[in-house]
Amino acid sequence: MTPGQRLRQLANLLNASTLLGLLLARLAGARTCGGPRGLVIATGYRWRLPFAGAFTVGNVVIFRAGPEAALSNPVLLGHEERHSTQYAWCLGLPFLLLYFASAAWSMLRHGDPASGNPFERHAGLEAGGYYRPRPASLELPRGGHGRRRRGQ
Repeated sequence: MTPGQRLRQLANLLNASTLLGLLLARLAGARTCGGPRGLVIATGYRWRLPFAGAFTVGNVVIFRAGPEAALSNPVLLGHEERHSTQYAWCLGLPFLLLYFASAAWSMLRHGDPASGNPFERHAGLEAGGYYRPRPASLELPRGGHGRRRRGQ
């Protein structure tokens, strides 16, 4: 592991997000094993929510699929690893509030939880299976005071 990966691992352990990820994986019947770059891979997640095939809590990357399928997609694993780094930068659990607020904003503006979500965009939309961003569908007023009339 690089020094940055070790720092992320330590930060997510200290901020309790990795512990939450391990608890969630265990409660949902997933099996865990050591993964690359300080990640923990949890496979066989059985709960309905979230709908994603993979998601991250701290340094724990949780997959619905089995271990072979989970480790055979390095692009998706890289996307989830970037979310792990985002947990560290957001000091752990506050990431969840920021992420869900961003997902709600994206749903309002783009009709999906990823296109306008800066966390998903930074992690890579295509790498996460979102393909390409949708344009904004909600027009917001510009300038704060409505439309300007000609000559103003």
